[in-house]
Amino acid sequence: MQSFRFLRIPLFSPPNALFFVSQPPHLLPVKSISRISTKNFSSQMELSLSSSSSKLLFRQLFEKDSSTYTYLLADVSHPDKPALLIDPVDKTVDRDLNLVRELGLKLVYAMNTHVHADHVTGTGLIKSKFPGAKSVISRASGSKADVLIEPGDRIPFGDLFLEVRATPGHTSGCVTYVTGDEPDQPHPRMAFTGDALLIRGCGRTDFQGGSSKQLYESVHSQIFTLPKDTLIYPAHDYKGFNVSTVGEEIVYNPRLTKDLEEFKKIMENLNLPYPKMMDIAVPANLVCGLQDPTS
Repeated sequence: MQSFRFLRIPLFSPPNALFFVSQPPHLLPVKSISRISTKNFSSQMELSLSSSSSKLLFRQLFEKDSSTYTYLLADVSHPDKPALLIDPVDKTVDRDLNLVRELGLKLVYAMNTHVHADHVTGTGLIKSKFPGAKSVISRASGSKADVLIEPGDRIPFGDLFLEVRATPGHTSGCVTYVTGDEPDQPHPRMAFTGDALLIRGCGRTDFQGGSSKQLYESVHSQIFTLPKDTLIYPAHDYKGFNVSTVGEEIVYNPRLTKDLEEFKKIMENLNLPYPKMMDIAVPANLVCGLQDPTS
C-alpha cells in the first residue's frame, strides 16, 4: 500500500445568491489546468462543460438493491481521456466498466466517499479488471487503499480536479468530493456528498463512529458554505431524486434546517433497523480496493 499527498487548497468558498435547478446545466464554459497522470435503472445524465479546450463528461448510475449512486467523471478533451468512478458497487462493476470502455476512457481512480455499510465497494473488482486504476479513500476512514486522502487534497484527472472536504458524522471517515473553484473548472460546482448530505435528508449517525453533532457541523461548515448553485450528488436516494443544490438543501432539508439540539433529537429517534449488509460490507470495505475479488 502506498499513501500519496496531493496539493492543498482552501476549504471554504463564499456563498452566492440562492439558485434553484432541477436538472444539471449543459454546455457551460471551462478550460484546462495541470496534467497528471444498465440493465438496472440508470440515470445517465451527462453534464458537458465545454470550451475550445476542455469538456467534462458526467454520468450518474444507479444500483437498485442498495439505492446507491455511482458517478463517472472524465476529461474527454485530454488526449488520455482520464476518468474516475465515485462509490462503485460490486454488483454493477461490469456495467460501469463496459460504459468506460464504450466511451473510450482511461480509468485512473476508483474512489469511495466512506466505508459503506449497505453494499460492498466495487474498487477491488475494478482493480482486477483495470490494473492501472488506483483505489482512493480517506485516511481517517481507517481503510486500506492505494491512495489515502486528507482534507484539502486535490485529486486531478486530466486538466480537471476534485477537492477533498472532510464531512464526518455519518462515519468518522466521510469526505465530500467537490469540483474545483477556479475559473477554468466546471461551473456550477458539483459536490459528491456520500451519505453526509442526502437530498432532503442525511445519513444516520448511530454506528461506525457516527456523531450527530459532528455531522451537523460538517455539513454546515463544509457543504453549506459552497456557492448556492453547487449541485448536490449524494451516494444514495430512496425517493427518486437524483440531484439537488446547496441552496435548496439550506432552505428545504427537513433535518439540517433545524438548530443543532433539535437535529440531535431527530437523529436519536429515527429507530432505523440494523443494516442488513453491514456485517459483510464493512469488513470488505475496510480493505478498500485491495480485497481478493474471489472472496
